[in-house]
Amino acid sequence: MLNEAIATEDLCKKYGSITAVKNLNLKVYAGDLFGFLGPNGAGKTTTIRILTTLAKPTSGRAWVMGFDVVEEPAEVRKTIGVVQQHLSLDRSLTVKENMELRARLHKLPLVERKKRISELLEYTGLSEHANRLVDELSGGLQKRAAIACALIHEPRVLFLDEPTAGLDAHARRRMWDLIRQLNADGVTIFLTTHYIEEAEALCHRVGIINGGSLIALGNPMELRSKVGLCTVVTMANNGKVSYHYFPSREEATKYIQGLPNNLKAIVVRESNLEDVFIELTGRRIGEE
Repeated sequence: MLNEAIATEDLCKKYGSITAVKNLNLKVYAGDLFGFLGPNGAGKTTTIRILTTLAKPTSGRAWVMGFDVVEEPAEVRKTIGVVQQHLSLDRSLTVKENMELRARLHKLPLVERKKRISELLEYTGLSEHANRLVDELSGGLQKRAAIACALIHEPRVLFLDEPTAGLDAHARRRMWDLIRQLNADGVTIFLTTHYIEEAEALCHRVGIINGGSLIALGNPMELRSKVGLCTVVTMANNGKVSYHYFPSREEATKYIQGLPNNLKAIVVRESNLEDVFIELTGRRIGEE
């Protein structure tokens, strides 16, 4: 497992008669900024719960930084940070108090604890908010505080579950900048997101899971190429919309030239991960 931050081998998780994860074989390399996409109920959260030692697999194996998530859970927890979609911060405490609590849980010595908290407050842009109650912060600042807490023990892998859900466009962009900086500073990042543009803007590689199975894996350009780099969207007079994919704009243009003149609208654009997602799953991301 050389240079693999995360690896799974025939990973399965069943809840009674329901199989949430089916024979998942996945590799995320050290230094990756990896996006995990899938419809609601596809198995994303279950996979993260197994990788972060919160759930045990029914069968198969998984490793984080070379440590088996079942056999060596304590070692796994030392190497990871986790930011859940629903924040686990104590809202009755200040940002700094939350960080202090996390540092004590990780048994950081006093001098190191103070130094680390100060560094992270600066790093995440929270220095001026350190003594504010979490409940007084905006959604974007709360997410930054959660990341600061998750980084307190200098994890090598950071799991981000829907890191920008509920944020406005400005706060989302600022969060993207922080995520990019974390990755540039050597943290391997595994994130789930419902925002296609987020995956395209941030991720080196993307995995698409549907019905518990991994159905696509690659960088965004590779995945787009499998569908077609150019998309032609047509709308008939009855309102029916159709999508057609082509390897190049030239081939798309040839197709358009042969279309009837009575179409209500024709749009030519570059394909995106949303197109890939819909073609593979038959659903838009976020749908049940």
